[in-house]
Amino acid sequence: MENLQKINAGNHSEKTTNKGCVSSEDESIIINPQFDDGLNNWSGRGCKIALHDSMADGKILPKSGKFFASATERTQSWNGIQQEITGRVQRKLAYEVTAVVRIFGNNVTTSDVRATLWVQVPDLREQYIGIANVQATDKDWVQMQGKFLLNGSPSKVVVYLEGPPPGTDILVNTLIIKHAAKTPPSTPPDCEGAAFGVNIIENSNMANGTNGWFALGNCTLSVGTGSPRIIPPMARDSLGPHESLSGRYILVTNRSQTWMGPAQMITEKLKLFLTYQVSAWVRIGSGSNGPQNVNVALSVDNQWVNGGQVEVADDRWHEIGGSLRIEKQPSKVMVYIQGPASGVDLMVAGLQIFAVDRQARFKYLRRQTDKIRKRDIILKFSGLDSIGNLGTLVRVRQIQNDFPIGSCISRSNIDNEDFVDFFVKHFNWAVFGNELKWYWTEPQQGNLNYKDADDMLDLCQKNKIDTRGHCIFWEVDGTVQQWIKSLNKTDLMKAVQNRLNGLLARYKGKFKHYDVNNEMLHGSFYQDRLGKDIRANMFKTAHQLDPSATLFVNDYHVEDGCDTRSSPEKYMQHILDLQGQGAPIGGIGIQGHIDSPVGPIVCSALDKLGTLGIPIWFTELDVSSTNEYVRADDLEVMLREALAHPAIDGVMLWGFWELFMSRENSHLVNAEGELNEAGKRYLALKQEWLSHSHGYVDDQGLFAFRGFSGTYNVEVVTLAKKVSKTFVVDKGDSSVVVTIDL
Repeated sequence: MENLQKINAGNHSEKTTNKGCVSSEDESIIINPQFDDGLNNWSGRGCKIALHDSMADGKILPKSGKFFASATERTQSWNGIQQEITGRVQRKLAYEVTAVVRIFGNNVTTSDVRATLWVQVPDLREQYIGIANVQATDKDWVQMQGKFLLNGSPSKVVVYLEGPPPGTDILVNTLIIKHAAKTPPSTPPDCEGAAFGVNIIENSNMANGTNGWFALGNCTLSVGTGSPRIIPPMARDSLGPHESLSGRYILVTNRSQTWMGPAQMITEKLKLFLTYQVSAWVRIGSGSNGPQNVNVALSVDNQWVNGGQVEVADDRWHEIGGSLRIEKQPSKVMVYIQGPASGVDLMVAGLQIFAVDRQARFKYLRRQTDKIRKRDIILKFSGLDSIGNLGTLVRVRQIQNDFPIGSCISRSNIDNEDFVDFFVKHFNWAVFGNELKWYWTEPQQGNLNYKDADDMLDLCQKNKIDTRGHCIFWEVDGTVQQWIKSLNKTDLMKAVQNRLNGLLARYKGKFKHYDVNNEMLHGSFYQDRLGKDIRANMFKTAHQLDPSATLFVNDYHVEDGCDTRSSPEKYMQHILDLQGQGAPIGGIGIQGHIDSPVGPIVCSALDKLGTLGIPIWFTELDVSSTNEYVRADDLEVMLREALAHPAIDGVMLWGFWELFMSRENSHLVNAEGELNEAGKRYLALKQEWLSHSHGYVDDQGLFAFRGFSGTYNVEVVTLAKKVSKTFVVDKGDSSVVVTIDL
């Protein structure tokens, strides 16, 4: 029964029996989800829809039930089948979407199919929210799953399927939306018997020739002598005193592919959820044409995992450092060293992969934090009876540490009062995820949208939260609007100037920082079209337009050893080059989208960048693990390293609320407002970084303690009275006297 029923786009024929009702926990808010009632409640979004019991001469049958629907005669990628769900979807509740889909026609064999929400809010603003996607084929039905949450109170909500190119039909067998089941909480990983600091690589020092090693590909392994005898610095910082290396290395010759090198199977040696540090000395032979990447790689069930990379440009030994973690039981894990061009010999010495003892590092970082972030504070009380001084009790409690810890927020977040409440209580800085980016503020030429940013800035100002301006430009080609790409050089230069003038004049004095041209180590759109000077000129012009703002460079993978394009050395050279052209760089942004962080690797990058004498911020920090206890450990690693390092001036998390973060399994608060283990750890650290003290005033009328900078409350109790006062301690390392007038 092909084309049993057709409905033209926009011709709604909805049943109203469930309209306006709120669904129960396990009931789908989609009416007629399997098309048992024909096409009732469904319509086409810019296209036609049809009902089928089979298609293509019976080759396409429903996966379940009797029918499926098609969105046909599609002329745009956003055309598809839709259903209005206004009144059946509640704000601040998490929903899960499940759909069974495939594609048909137009010689397209595979395409992205997406489920999208179109939301209209009472002031008629529109939002498009991607809620699920899958790679669909014309061969078989596939299941698509996703989750979403509405922050505000919408006046209209429509769910629809879209994605394939025009002329390709979207077929849907079922589409169900239900209140999302709660994810069961994680259990702490089993680290019983974890051998911290023990190398899992066999015959690392080559004492037994090449035993334990095999050649990956048709290359030749042999043993050479004359490699470093000291452990690479980042490993030494993790391991402490350790026996010297042997001075022997693996020499790899006859390499005809970049991936060829020495390898070992380590499947049984890796423990799930443990963080491993990777360390080695590497060197390349002569004959290379320019710098060469060397990479310690893992093949985990044939998936590539990056264990660290370094660029080798000369014939010295170079340290390679990285980290890794396995979170699903693999059937096969191989470690291998690869990278230089074919024909270039490779040398590897002292390869170590060992589990990291994070708790031992934390003890050291606590001491460092006390040294770096605290100062001696002397309270001098005036108005005390000198005779009664010694009986005067003092209780000091810090209300707020002024070290900047902020978060990314989005416009839709601020419609959710639970989100706002957590944000305002636990962060003192903000950055806007997208709402200040050029593609958001001017999606089409001359069509300006600053309302979202204005609303968010208003919330921050009301709550005395400082803001970072992210970002004026974004150098990566894929982030640049089509209308900008179509401009000639003269018009593009004019558009760049208009962007600077428009943004910085509008918000003069309101954003304390600006990321001027985001990710210049990973993209070159503006430089390619406007010449090398454009980058420095962006900084100079921004500074002229808003001299009060600190201007930042901002890039990713600077701190983790896994990307040679943005190694600390490359970033430093990039900054020095810009400064050489007169760019007034006031801050270094390290984004911090990091996996399995290891403290000494992060600290090594900070030490190098710190030699430039420019304040450093983690600008977009997020960590990701399916286990929330491991995620909590990752977050603690990064926050403790930041607080313990003198070059770091602030940390911005790249969000904290589930479903509103760019990486999965990185949230601190679950979608419906429940704190998970990572969130609890964050709040515990915030409490640890508040200084409290109590005791008695000495005979000079003084009370001394050591504490963090920030805002304090002091309670003074004498026989005659009890007085409470607030005082502020500014950042500094020398002792400070604060006079308290009683």
